[in-house]
Amino acid sequence: MKVIYYDCFSGISGDMNLGAMLDLGVPEDHLLAELAKLQINEQYTMNICSESKHGIEGTRVEITVGDPVSHHSGQQARTLADITKMIRESDLSAAVKDRSIRTFAILADAEARVHGIKADQVHFHEVGAVDAILDIVGSAVCLEYLQADRIIASKVELGGGFVRCKHGLLPVPAPAVTELLQGVPVKTGIVPFETTTPTGAAILAANVQEYTDNADLIIHRTGYGIGRRDLEIPNILRVYLGERAEKTAPGFRQQERQWMLETNIDDMNPEFYEYIEEKMVAVGALDVFKTPVIMKKGRPGSKLSALVNKEGISAVGEVILRETSAIGLRSYPVEKTMLCRENMLVQTRYGPVNVKCSYLDAERIKSKPEYEDCKRLAREHNLPLSEIYAEVYRLLPKGNRSGTLDQERKN
Repeated sequence: MKVIYYDCFSGISGDMNLGAMLDLGVPEDHLLAELAKLQINEQYTMNICSESKHGIEGTRVEITVGDPVSHHSGQQARTLADITKMIRESDLSAAVKDRSIRTFAILADAEARVHGIKADQVHFHEVGAVDAILDIVGSAVCLEYLQADRIIASKVELGGGFVRCKHGLLPVPAPAVTELLQGVPVKTGIVPFETTTPTGAAILAANVQEYTDNADLIIHRTGYGIGRRDLEIPNILRVYLGERAEKTAPGFRQQERQWMLETNIDDMNPEFYEYIEEKMVAVGALDVFKTPVIMKKGRPGSKLSALVNKEGISAVGEVILRETSAIGLRSYPVEKTMLCRENMLVQTRYGPVNVKCSYLDAERIKSKPEYEDCKRLAREHNLPLSEIYAEVYRLLPKGNRSGTLDQERKN
């Protein structure tokens, strides 16, 4: 099982996370090209360089936005709906869009609880919005590129003291951070500064599936994201990319217990489904689908189903009850078995294409080119989409069904 492990001994921020991901092996050109797909009106620069803290060398990412004089004008602000629209209308892959929107929805929900307002009333003000957009979407780009089967984190160091924000001085951890990390093991007070920011906490809350100080993995690579402060401890986020032995299934399969939420609907405008399904995914639904059913009195209807982790039951269920005409829903646990997956970058004569490879007992049995990559290349070269797919399959090593996981890692 391919694992990403966040070692948050000095907390986490959005820029430290991007630095660690780049240091871990995500190509800088890939990250910048993906972020360029966002239609951000403000001018910004992303400075990426090597830097050392306490003798440990890593990658520093510093985002500079527009004219510093206008940063606190308060005249521009984005809502969750604005940011969601920006991401949805971009040419990013569907997986990156869903991961980004889910993270922003979690962040907005936490801010809303702190300020006693609704999530759609939260405003991400000018500079903070651009920083957060680049940090969160950049995080999604990097995680989708690395294609880990599981994301794990250590206890999270929050720091201490006070932090200055738009509302004045607030105690560390900031209230939004405590909302985001409810149920997560944390540590505090190692330094009198904020070490975990709301953006960093939101990235963890949206992506981490397990928290433990016992990594229990074979480390393949280590990335260091350098923070901006000089502290008594290294202001660094350390991230491991490694491998963990499967514990619940033989060979290269993964089993998880998840939950199915269902409701039958026969009295709702079907145009509403797309909007509702986007909201369900944004708050944690892993999969959403509809099944035609015949209801009482012979009326045709749809069974709306959502697959969720235990942590997502409440949020996804609330969307269903608030946004659909349903007055109740069913839930039950399901056992989910998944093939082990790895991401392969295939360099075609038209450009690079990401390919998801699936393995059964170490044998690659399925390969699926990323649709968004193929669509982009087909448009750029004015070719049939099928020709791009054919070119990718032609270049896959040893055919679709041959080769084992270990052999392909050596190639």
